[in-house]
Amino acid sequence: MRAAVLDWFGRHARDLPWRAADCSAWGVLVSEVMLQQTPVVRVEPAWRAWMARWPEPADPAEASTADVLRAWDRLGYPRRALRLQECARAVVERHGGVVPAGAAELLALPGGGPYTAAAGQAFAFGRRSGVLDTNVRRVLARAVHGAALPAPTQTAAEVRLAEGLGPADDATAARWSAASMELGALVCTARSPRCEECPIAEMCAWRAAGQPVDEHRGRRRTQAWAGTDRQVRGKVMALLRGALGPVPAHAVDAVWPDRAQRERCVESLLADGLMVRMPGADDDQPPAYRLP
Repeated sequence: MRAAVLDWFGRHARDLPWRAADCSAWGVLVSEVMLQQTPVVRVEPAWRAWMARWPEPADPAEASTADVLRAWDRLGYPRRALRLQECARAVVERHGGVVPAGAAELLALPGGGPYTAAAGQAFAFGRRSGVLDTNVRRVLARAVHGAALPAPTQTAAEVRLAEGLGPADDATAARWSAASMELGALVCTARSPRCEECPIAEMCAWRAAGQPVDEHRGRRRTQAWAGTDRQVRGKVMALLRGALGPVPAHAVDAVWPDRAQRERCVESLLADGLMVRMPGADDDQPPAYRLP
């Protein structure tokens, strides 16, 4: 299975800038944070702009939070931008501006987690590491366990399987991590898998079992975008990013008609450190808002 997937990857891997041989460890780390819950097609131009402006961790570490949030633009989940800036500052303060190679040090960076640490080891430093994202989980669930989709929550058994499947040597293991992730992203997709193009279709346990339905479908939560707090927060953030100065309260009020929902979202943005409320000069003047 590994050989077939690695051979397929050699012929079909996308030419992504963070996979280039000369991409820095910082560039890889930026890509991993940006790619969380955001598709490649939206991330690539944002990544290129970010790296052109801030090629080293010290650059965003010294930038204003407002500039970081503007650069994040419409990638969504803007708290990731704050975490990435915090990460850059930690790299500067703790590691002299150089992204650390050790798993423990990567895991300790702000905004990091087991996946980010594993991906950093594999893709930034070419080391053997059990990289387990949504795409890899889906490939292994189908190919090995015969399940339509993995369980909603990652399990210890999945971690052990991913670690055990990795080739023994660092370079091949790192390439396997990228290859299995790419297979899940391009072929073994969640909704419309292209099994006829899959290099391991003949050894896939899910196909052999007759492609059973998702046994966890009743436990999966889905949420439409329209009308959600995420949409309202996004509208407020877009307004602030595009403003030359503080935005008066009446302009913020105009972005969404439901007052209770709008005020809830504004308060959540304030609590997350994504915007700042500026009090009016006197009791008769309403407040204004700006980026931090």
